[in-house]
Amino acid sequence: MPYLTRTARTVRLLSLLLCAITLTTSRPLPAYAYDEQLQPSSSGSTPKATVNTPPSQSSLYTSRLALYQSIEALTGIPWYRLAAVDQYERTLTVAHPKDRKHMERITGIFITGPIWAGLMNPDSDDQNPRSIEIFSGLGQDGSGDGIADRDNDKDLLYSIASYLGKYGNNEDEFGIAVWEYYHNSRAVQRVQQFAKLYRTYGRLNLNSQAFPLPLSSLYSYRSTWGSRRSWGGYRIHEGTDLFAGYGVPVRSTCYGVVEMKGWNPFGGWRIGIRDLNNRYHYYAHLSGFDKTIHKGDIVEPGQTVGWVGSSGYGKPGTQGKFPPHLHYGIYRDNGWNDWSYDPYPLLRQWEQTERKAQTGKVKGASS
Repeated sequence: MPYLTRTARTVRLLSLLLCAITLTTSRPLPAYAYDEQLQPSSSGSTPKATVNTPPSQSSLYTSRLALYQSIEALTGIPWYRLAAVDQYERTLTVAHPKDRKHMERITGIFITGPIWAGLMNPDSDDQNPRSIEIFSGLGQDGSGDGIADRDNDKDLLYSIASYLGKYGNNEDEFGIAVWEYYHNSRAVQRVQQFAKLYRTYGRLNLNSQAFPLPLSSLYSYRSTWGSRRSWGGYRIHEGTDLFAGYGVPVRSTCYGVVEMKGWNPFGGWRIGIRDLNNRYHYYAHLSGFDKTIHKGDIVEPGQTVGWVGSSGYGKPGTQGKFPPHLHYGIYRDNGWNDWSYDPYPLLRQWEQTERKAQTGKVKGASS
């Protein structure tokens, strides 16, 4: 038998022997002795989350918030930070559905078997908290059933929270913890942006949308994504042009954080906003910005962020090289970079939804 093969088998047998000894001598883990009596930290009336059973859409946010608050009570990590990590994980699954496929549950957290059980663990499907700990795996028992199940919502969230909590609990320490987990500065920025939104509004349902121009204004648009552009080199048009007069208000389409504001040679005066679905909303060729809005600020659907113009295609201040219009683009973050996709279907949907809502208000007022 080759030496390397004999050595590998010896190491594996020693590992299994160590597991057996530990399992028969170790004391039970104490972390969840009181878990059944836990109440959410902010309100005793919030129901506990039901793990592994996807709730109806109407109760989904309530279930998630209750879960976040129960883990906050255990670990001290604020619920809005846990919600931010969970939401970021959910956006990664949207961008990589095949690589991150998992059973339907209320959390979006995904952890591979080797990371959960430990890289040197001979059993990548290990669910024993004690043997997982021996091999420095991430998995822990968060539900108190003695099993570390990486498809159990409470186990998943508690395991992530326990890892993050090792670095401390202030904002800078939390940022370091997120970096150590993902080793990606974009992930740190996204999680901090999401946490800021959740903390500001104190709720999870921040998915309302608005059309980027007032419906009462005169405008026109069609699908122009993918068309050829030549200024600055041949490229595709990564957005939809909404033609309107100078000075027509440009509105945020979402709840989001202002990520970029200033001049771009291609887009002129432009502003970029990141939403909770990890989409970057790009508004270009503006004639100016709302002066009260700054980078890092939070905006809401329908809030004015600037005005239609014709800036761009040159150095700062260049105007009038094309008719006034809003260039609206939307990009999805796949974890390492942003990629554009056609915003036209979303624009049509938001326009129709808002128009129906306004019509309903008018009918209600007249009845």
